[in-house]
Amino acid sequence: MPLDAETALADTPPGHKDELRLWLRLLTCANLIEAEIRRRLRVEFDTTLPRFDLLAQLERHAAGLTLGDISRRMMVSNGNVTGLAARLEEEGLVERRVSATDRRAQSLRLTPRGRREFARQSAAHEGWVAELLGGLGAAEREALHRLLGRAKASVQSGLQENGP
Repeated sequence: MPLDAETALADTPPGHKDELRLWLRLLTCANLIEAEIRRRLRVEFDTTLPRFDLLAQLERHAAGLTLGDISRRMMVSNGNVTGLAARLEEEGLVERRVSATDRRAQSLRLTPRGRREFARQSAAHEGWVAELLGGLGAAEREALHRLLGRAKASVQSGLQENGP
C-alpha cells in the first residue's frame, strides 16, 4: 500500500502541530474514499467521477443548467465541462437547449435515459459510501459529522479573518 502523508508523519518529533496531523488525517480519508469511488465507477459503470458529478448537478436541476453554472458548481473550467457535456450528449444522457433567458447561452439537462442511468449510478454510489464508512456506528457517524461541521466553521471563520 502506498505511503500517505499521514503515515509519513507518524514518527514526527514531539511538538509537531496537532492541527497539521488532523488536516493530514482528513485529507488521507478523503483521498482513500475518492480513489475507491473512482475505481468502482470505472469498473462497474465504465465512467468517471467528473461525469458522475456532472450528471448529479443536472439531476438536482431538472430545468437544466448553463455550462457556466455547471463549471462553477463543479469548480472546474468551462472547457472541462464542454468536453464532458459533448461526450454525454453523444451517448444520449444529456441534451443541450438554448437558454430561455439568454439566447446566446446553452443549457444542459438530463434526458430520460440520463435520468435512468444516473439513478443506477447514484444508488450504487450511496451503497459504496455506506460500505466504506460502515465500520463506524451511528453514534460515531453523528459525532464525526458534528465535529466536522465545527471544523468547517473554524476554517470558514479563519478565511474571513484573513480576507481573500
